[in-house]
Amino acid sequence: MRSYSGVFVRKRADEGTAGRFRGNIVLRGFRWAVVPAFSLLILFVGAGCSRQSFETWDSVDVFSHYLDGRIPRLMKQYGVPGVSVALVRGGEVVWSSAYGYADLEHNRKMTVDSIYRVESISKSVTAWGVIRLVEQGRVDLDAPVQQYLGNWKPPESGYSWQKVTVRRLLSHNAGMPLGTIGMEYSPQSDMPSLRETLLHEAQLIREPGSGFLYSNTGFNLLELLIEEVTGRDFAEYMTDEVLTPLGMTHSGFSWNDALFPAIPTGYDLQGAPVPMYVYPAKASGGLFAPVEDIARFVAAGMTGSYYSDHAVLGRKGIRKLHTPQVDIPGIFGFVADSYGFGHFIENLPDGRRAVWHGGQGHGWMAHFHAVPESGDGIVILTNSQHSWPLMAQVLNDWARWSGFDSVKMGRITYAIIALRVLIGMLVLISLWQLIRLVQGLRNGSRRLAPLSGDFRKVRLLQVALGIGVILALVWSVTQPYLVVSSIFPGTANWAGISFFVLAVIMILSALFPPVEERIKQNGYQ
Repeated sequence: MRSYSGVFVRKRADEGTAGRFRGNIVLRGFRWAVVPAFSLLILFVGAGCSRQSFETWDSVDVFSHYLDGRIPRLMKQYGVPGVSVALVRGGEVVWSSAYGYADLEHNRKMTVDSIYRVESISKSVTAWGVIRLVEQGRVDLDAPVQQYLGNWKPPESGYSWQKVTVRRLLSHNAGMPLGTIGMEYSPQSDMPSLRETLLHEAQLIREPGSGFLYSNTGFNLLELLIEEVTGRDFAEYMTDEVLTPLGMTHSGFSWNDALFPAIPTGYDLQGAPVPMYVYPAKASGGLFAPVEDIARFVAAGMTGSYYSDHAVLGRKGIRKLHTPQVDIPGIFGFVADSYGFGHFIENLPDGRRAVWHGGQGHGWMAHFHAVPESGDGIVILTNSQHSWPLMAQVLNDWARWSGFDSVKMGRITYAIIALRVLIGMLVLISLWQLIRLVQGLRNGSRRLAPLSGDFRKVRLLQVALGIGVILALVWSVTQPYLVVSSIFPGTANWAGISFFVLAVIMILSALFPPVEERIKQNGYQ
């Protein structure tokens, strides 16, 4: 046993008093820091919340007046240059408006006639083209797609192409991959043909029929089906058989300098302008359209008493589009329950179904939501990849106005709030740890001794965790596109900064442990 002298006892007592004094300093410092930090957290979390100034089933004039104030505020908050919106009520397009700029550099205003890349909304329109062939008896939904592809032969696969049916392609249940992102070409440049593209992209990566797997490639294969069955160019067929009969006279699947003289400029996640581009394949994301044309498309998909005989699809054909074919798991399941033919499907609390589709490309975002049984719908088009939070909040407003309470896409709003709360917690924890670290270094209770003490393994794990977080953040910064950055523009950056700061403080705290651990190591208990 080690004996203690009176001097040592007094020293320990003095150290105890000093320790309590230092603890009080740390506590007071934390209190002074936490008050402004907590105030900033309240402002941060509350950003974007607005007081509702309309009631359910108010007139279109009342709700549109609300949107005229609401949307510009959201555009400013999220850095969205331009937005076009249209409302469908009673199965008819009743209102549309445009906000902001089509081109920031040239101060060109957005208008309701502005032509957007509507990206994956193209899938919903393509599905109409396929189901039209089904209604004409020219295509069997449950037949292997290969029998409609002429002399095109799919790549070798460990799975059976006989199980790849038209039904499964229309519902993302064919086991095909998403496809290569970023295959962008100038409209005037040479590019691979559809067949060449599919030869590389049309791979089977899992058993056909084994479940939902979102696939651009699958819909591009349907583009080839349409061309082989009809003997016509896909864009020409879609214009003559679907777009023009639905009144979508300013829309098209192929680039046309005369048709699109003033298309807006798209802006990426960094706010940089994106040169106009096209894809080698069109069916999955190649449609160009103004907001009112997409609203006409939405109106044409209404059912019941709101069905309009547009000579494209009959009532049964539209019901096929909106009938669930496959349940949706994973991240897509957060915003939809199932997928039909070219449409996400959401089961509303009152028993009705909402159908929708979104679209996102390099510099563009688009979304439509509709409840076919009630005749209600909304279309939101933007020229920015910052638009998901804006869309979610406008969709929540539209749902309340239409009497649906909320729609699942609106959950993005709550996810943003949750992320902001997490950021606030990280900031408070970082402040607390930083104050403890700085105070310890100033008064000598912490020293550089990374390998000392009984908690060496814990500190090594702490350093490893901090380095792991930093490496993950560095990796994320080097990626050309991250879904989280698109869903949480701006907020995701703050989350990254918060994690980085906390990781650095964790590492420093492990490298500079409290001196008390060294005392215990020497046997002074």
